[in-house]
Amino acid sequence: MCKAYTGFVYIRYSFFATDYTFIFDCMKPFVFKEFTVHQDRCAMKVGTDGVLLGAWTSLEHQPYSILDIGAGTGLIALQMAQRSPAELIDAIELDEAAYEQCVANFEASPWSDRLFCYHAGLDEFVDEIDDQYDLIVSNPPFYSENVSSGVASRDQARQNSSLPFDELIEGVAKLLSNTGVFSVIVPFKEEKGFVAMAKESGLFANRITRVKGNPKANFKRSLLEFGCSETNTLVDELIIETERHQYTEQYTDLTKSFYLKMQQ
Repeated sequence: MCKAYTGFVYIRYSFFATDYTFIFDCMKPFVFKEFTVHQDRCAMKVGTDGVLLGAWTSLEHQPYSILDIGAGTGLIALQMAQRSPAELIDAIELDEAAYEQCVANFEASPWSDRLFCYHAGLDEFVDEIDDQYDLIVSNPPFYSENVSSGVASRDQARQNSSLPFDELIEGVAKLLSNTGVFSVIVPFKEEKGFVAMAKESGLFANRITRVKGNPKANFKRSLLEFGCSETNTLVDELIIETERHQYTEQYTDLTKSFYLKMQQ
């Protein structure tokens, strides 16, 4: 029987193409310390990538306005609402079922007055919105391979043909304020190309954290932070586990504000 998540009880390792990710594989809600994410109508479920990005993203510049591009369940926007007093936290989601679930998750949260989701693609949103944002976050589709899972909505959520990196960067360059920050998570193998592409659009890497599952594993993800001014890039790494289900102090410190099983 699958119950609501309260931590790391239901965790599996999943290999899609050559990439590695944690997926919390259950249709039931995932219960965090301060909010709950319902995910039964979303193609992509709560996973480590999203939680990492929401926890890692810097709020030192105290953003007034935040945008989550490709919100899915609304997880990252909800993390931003928990961590930040930002008055305006918008999200956009193209898939209709995911959009409806994101709205429901926002409305059920303690920060419903600050959260709003648009049912739109990024290109449409850029054309319609005149405002700029102090912080933009995105956990975009990764997979360029045309491999079908048998579920069209899941394939769209996973494959970057629905939001190519160049279109994401172009949209962010238009929506980000001059002093704003853009945070994104990409496969490690895409890091170099993504950083170069962003630079061409006037977005410069300020911070990079490379993520691996355990000390012996290869890097699989890169957490990237961009700004509009070129500075020295701070580069470090994050290891999630020392061994199976034994989480590193660094990972625990980063995510303990969210996971029930991790003590403050």
